[in-house]
Amino acid sequence: MADCRLVLEDGSVWEGSSCGAEGTVVGEVVFNTGMTGYQEVLTDPSYFDQIVVLTYPLVGNYGIQPAAFESHRPWLKGFIVSRMCFEPSHWASAGPLPEYLQAHGIVGLQGIDTRQLTRLLRERGTMNGAMTTDPDLSVEELLRLAKGFRMKKPVFRVTADGSYEIPGKGARVALIDCGVKAGIIRELLGRGVYLRVFPATCTVREIASWQPDGICISNGPGDPEDCTEVARVIRELIGQIPMFGICLGNQLIGIAMGAKTFKLKYGHRGLNHPVLELNTGRVHITSQNHGYALLEESLEDAGLDTWFRNLNDGTVEGIRSSPLKLQAVQFHPEGRPGPRDTGYLFDKFVDMIKGS
Repeated sequence: MADCRLVLEDGSVWEGSSCGAEGTVVGEVVFNTGMTGYQEVLTDPSYFDQIVVLTYPLVGNYGIQPAAFESHRPWLKGFIVSRMCFEPSHWASAGPLPEYLQAHGIVGLQGIDTRQLTRLLRERGTMNGAMTTDPDLSVEELLRLAKGFRMKKPVFRVTADGSYEIPGKGARVALIDCGVKAGIIRELLGRGVYLRVFPATCTVREIASWQPDGICISNGPGDPEDCTEVARVIRELIGQIPMFGICLGNQLIGIAMGAKTFKLKYGHRGLNHPVLELNTGRVHITSQNHGYALLEESLEDAGLDTWFRNLNDGTVEGIRSSPLKLQAVQFHPEGRPGPRDTGYLFDKFVDMIKGS
């Protein structure tokens, strides 16, 4: 196995062995605390242009199973684990994880202390990094690459090329694809809706001409402030058609209403984030993947109510407006991190459409 190195923009160097493709990649280094779900992480468009560190020590033990994919391809740049399993054991496995990484050009690093790396990212905040299997690249060259990296409008690089329909017998739902996960589509279709997926480049006229009964805005990568075009479309449709936002969709609805966002120090990525539903007092364990959040002080002037709150750091995890028939959550109700209790939010969306 080739040697592999990671250089962070703070100058720290992490050396291990390769467990993926050979090459050099640059991206934002983030960590995910999930104990399972590496296939979902690989294929979630919200990880576009990122190098992902998994905190769970052994990864790849159940191989690759296409049925678990969240999209048609992996999106992240690099993959870092403490220990990679090269010989998986699972009846449904279609092959080892390292072979999948190699086939898709994803550089993999194993054999480092991922706990120490995660603590560094928590203490200093998310950083850019450059990862390589090339022994001829110096630390100085890799550091320059890391410091020069910028993510540019990633939503428009992961969205669908054009609109498409998935027929159903129920309400007509327009889904704005900012990097949608297959699980969101599955949950909507499971409630019988007639779905039309629109790319993030869609216009108000294109959506309105289809005459949807409801609108869902999906998850997606990057800074929500880079998606002003999508926010403008949402702004013109709010109050006319019942609306439901998920993750980035939550932030874009907030921006469309005049709220502000900010970047979290190290983000929320994992399967074990507790959130409180303020109106019921219920606590849910949720799946999350985001690096930005809505600024709560800006919600009142925007006419939005805080619906959910993160119990780890107190940040906003959901917003709503009953008069505008608007609901949105920062976490992933389709994620099924173990409990499935937040799936009811899709039911509330459908009920909101029926009551409109």
